[in-house]
Amino acid sequence: MTELAKFIKKERQTKSILLMTHVIYGYPSIDESLQMMKTLLDKGAAILEVQFPFSDPVADGPVITKACHVALQSKPKLKQCIADISALAKAYPNARVLLMSYLNPLVQYGFEELGSDMSGNIAGIVIPDLPIDHHKMAAPLVAAKVNPIWLIIPGMEKSRIEFVSEQAQGLIYCVSRKGVTGQGSDSQSAREELQRYLGEINQFTDVPLALGFGIASAEDVKGIVGLVDVAVVGSAFLRAFQQGGMAEFAAKADELLSVK
Repeated sequence: MTELAKFIKKERQTKSILLMTHVIYGYPSIDESLQMMKTLLDKGAAILEVQFPFSDPVADGPVITKACHVALQSKPKLKQCIADISALAKAYPNARVLLMSYLNPLVQYGFEELGSDMSGNIAGIVIPDLPIDHHKMAAPLVAAKVNPIWLIIPGMEKSRIEFVSEQAQGLIYCVSRKGVTGQGSDSQSAREELQRYLGEINQFTDVPLALGFGIASAEDVKGIVGLVDVAVVGSAFLRAFQQGGMAEFAAKADELLSVK
């Protein structure tokens, strides 16, 4: 069991569910994005996922896509992003920090250097457009004890779920439904389908599960208590910031972190 998995399991001994918060590096500016990260960590977020912006974030909905385009205007550098969030990881040892990036910037950076620069500080990485078939590309990260976090989506064949589970280490990111982030459904039939979906994944792994896409409120988080270890929230924080700046952003953090 990796350090990230151990951390999640230990935290879950006293909490019904953990919150994994998603912030875009450079949105609306680099300094403001760092302030968002600190606010979430100060308020007790267990896991901070920091997305390095990309021009074509194909797995993300309109809220995150627009924010990425704004962030790119600051011309962020991946090396500085890694340095900044590594410093946060050191300053907040009771939380874990993850990097999320599409594949292209990582290939340009180089996986060997990436593993070296992230090792010891950044616990894991989400690469949404790296297919599990090419998991060997991430071998330098595994060697550096940075956990690649693989995605499972609804409708995935059992054989593929099993293959993902075999490669999974610290955490598996389960997409709550087909589609893009930030668009949810709360119908009873959707919940029943979600239970079947997660039950199928649990047949193959004891790695902690995170659920994301469409989780926007404390009620949403309460609704998945007992089903997964971690709730992932991203678009809801961006919408809160857009509606009322840092005050509304902080209020949304308080709401979501009220679920213990």
